[in-house]
Parts: sequence; structure tokens; C-alpha cells
Amino acid sequence: MSQALRIAFSPCPNDTFVFHAWTHGKVPGATAPEVTFADIDLTNGMAERGELDVLKVSYAELPWVLDEYTLLPCGGALGRGCGPLVLTKDAATPADLAGRTVAVPSERSTAYLLFRLWAADQVPGGVGEVKVMPFDEIMPAVRDGLVDAGLVIHEARFTYQNFGLTCLADMGEHWETTTGLPIPLGAIIAKRSLGEERLRELARTITTSVRMAWDDPEASRTYVLEHAQEMDPAVADQHIGLYVNEFSADLGEDGYAAVRGLLTRAAAEGLVPPLAPDALKFV
Repeated sequence: MSQALRIAFSPCPNDTFVFHAWTHGKVPGATAPEVTFADIDLTNGMAERGELDVLKVSYAELPWVLDEYTLLPCGGALGRGCGPLVLTKDAATPADLAGRTVAVPSERSTAYLLFRLWAADQVPGGVGEVKVMPFDEIMPAVRDGLVDAGLVIHEARFTYQNFGLTCLADMGEHWETTTGLPIPLGAIIAKRSLGEERLRELARTITTSVRMAWDDPEASRTYVLEHAQEMDPAVADQHIGLYVNEFSADLGEDGYAAVRGLLTRAAAEGLVPPLAPDALKFV
């Protein structure tokens, strides 16, 4: 790729691990991109405004942006046993969330979409106020009683007990139990205006970057920890191990089935606009 692309993704270990080789000019024949680090709520908004060439967004955001962007078949976060969690300060039942305040990382995050599907089954009458917060502020808010519950993502799976919190429900477990599908979390999208040839080249570059990270995990370690917000290195390793998997290299049939399943079910519930039949097709 001769001209540098503009990309935005989170500073979380899975993203920095996946994109390390590309962003550091180590992928043969590929120009390193111009990188912006941003939380998922911000990148979702960037996609809606068409601001950058390549973005990491929530799968839940796709129905609003696929006219201008295409879903890449690699680089994202999708898997099993890696879903968002609902945390509370005290042990409770799902019914206890009725009318209560819940903090979420983004109203168009996949986490929130999975939460809404879960709450429709488990919380009679629904929750009360929903507050959007940066994901790293949610657990302190629950601990300090600023909200009644928090929907958390990323490394919070490994650290919530440090805040004295209890896991009320696992959104991924609910999704997998009810559908049998893996959990779609974060997607990589690119502007359709780049053209088919460059988009295919981009997908090859990202897949190569993933495989290079696997082949030499130590190469990205400094970069990962530099952006991991003082995260314990062991937690960063757990984070990468959970969120970077075979779907990161290639969504494959199961990955695409999971994305279609999530967005079709959400559209049936009136939570997102329906997708066109070929909306998820890559170039």
C-alpha cells in the first residue's frame, strides 16, 4: 500500500497486538498507517461521520455504517467465553435490576446490544436509566454507588473482583446458550471508496499482521504494555489470549453466521435497522 491509511482502534492489548506489525512497518509491502487511539464509543461515532479510512467499531454499529464502509473479514474480536459482564456491588438476581441505573460503554456497542437482548428475557419491566461511560470508569462507579450495575468489557473480566464487585450475568454465556454461536464484539471496517483491489490488499495486510503477532508475541510486548493503561502484564496476556483467536485472522463461516445472527435478531426486536441481504459481503 503506497499511501498511508488512517486507522482508529482502542489502546487495549488485543488491538495493539493485532496491529503491531502493520503499524510498525513490519508487514512486507504494506505502508504503516496513521493511527488514532480511541475508545469504542468514539470510533463508532467516527464511523457514522465517515472520518477515517479504517476503524475498529462495535458489530452493533454496522447497520448504520455499511453504506459507506465494508466489513473486513479479519482483525476484529469475536469468540467464545469472552462476552460482556453485568456487575453489581452486592449479589442480586436479574429481576433486581428492574428500574435501576446501569452504566454501559456505548449505546451502540455490541455489549449493550447483547445486554438489551438479555434484559428482554431476564429483567421484567426493563432497567431504568442507562448511563454511557468510558469502560474504565464503569467499575469504580459501581463500587462507589454512583450506578446500581455496570456492563463491562475487555480486561474487566479478569479484574472486577479487585473492585469488590459480583458478576450478576455473563452476556456471552447467555448468547452462546441461546444461539450456539460465537460472540461478535468488535469489527474492522474500511471505506468502500478505497476500491476492491486496495480493500483486498488491506485484508491481506491485517491477516499477515495477526499471524506475525502470533509467530513472535514478544515483538509487540513493549507496544502493548505502553498503551495498556498500567495494566498488569499477566492480565494483558490473558486479554490477548481471550480476544485474539482464529476469528481474528479470518471470520470464516461461523464468524459471519454469528454476525448475521446477532444483527438479524436485533433487527427483529426493533433494536437496529435491518440489513440488506448482501450488506456483510466483503467487496
